[in-house]
Amino acid sequence: MHINKFLITALCLGGCLAIPQAQAEQNKALKVCAAEDEMPYSNKAGEGFENKLAELVGKALNRKVEYVYWSDPRYYIRDTLDKGLCDVAIGVDKGDPRVLTTQPYYRSGYVFISREADNLDLKNWDSEALRKAQRIAFVPGTPPEVMMKAIGRYNDMFNYSQELVGFKSRRNQYIKYETSKLVSEISSGHAEIASLWGPSAARYVKASTTPLVMTMIPDDNVRADGQKVDFHFSTSMGVRKNDSTLLAQLNKVIEDHRDEITELLEAEGIPLVAEPDAP
Repeated sequence: MHINKFLITALCLGGCLAIPQAQAEQNKALKVCAAEDEMPYSNKAGEGFENKLAELVGKALNRKVEYVYWSDPRYYIRDTLDKGLCDVAIGVDKGDPRVLTTQPYYRSGYVFISREADNLDLKNWDSEALRKAQRIAFVPGTPPEVMMKAIGRYNDMFNYSQELVGFKSRRNQYIKYETSKLVSEISSGHAEIASLWGPSAARYVKASTTPLVMTMIPDDNVRADGQKVDFHFSTSMGVRKNDSTLLAQLNKVIEDHRDEITELLEAEGIPLVAEPDAP
């Protein structure tokens, strides 16, 4: 009888501790690593689509969302997430080696953007319109730059590309290209074509007073040496490598609220493609 009483007491204590711990976890704020001014993803005013996704996740976990803002995308994982200042990065590449990544919550790609009235026949990087265009807007360091070199148009656009720089820090040589500015190059008629990451451009394409067309670039591109150049990428959420508990919770949120997440992304105008292993 003494053993049974001991077991019952131990079980009771375990149960009594578990309930307050679970409540404490729910009451704990979900600290989100977020860009202070990196639209259309996020800003301090909460206007980005990743701000909306963060609020959706917080509501699903019954946790208040608090933001920890960063200004330089190159170091934010090291300086915020790794240091425990925040818990989750809403948008990272699937399989990012710096973090544990959830299952992807969307997949998108780079697009061609042109004016609807121009009726350009833009299908892939072999399209004749790309060879005739006087100005093509793109962000250096991205897959479109690789393909601009592959089709022999990179040097033609070098000086124009320098005009598109929106911000440069002399201290660390961080160069920023504003997607909104590049889209406006097309709507204003200053350039004929832009090749940009779809999720970063969608909001501005949708808001343009000049009707614009986004054409998804196929994911079958190869550079001059025959090596494949990826144009479609899957986006996940990232947590610290030792936080498997939060990882599991986020995976469940993505699974349970996939329709809501997709609806939010589609409302933003983001072009979506199926995961490679999806039926």
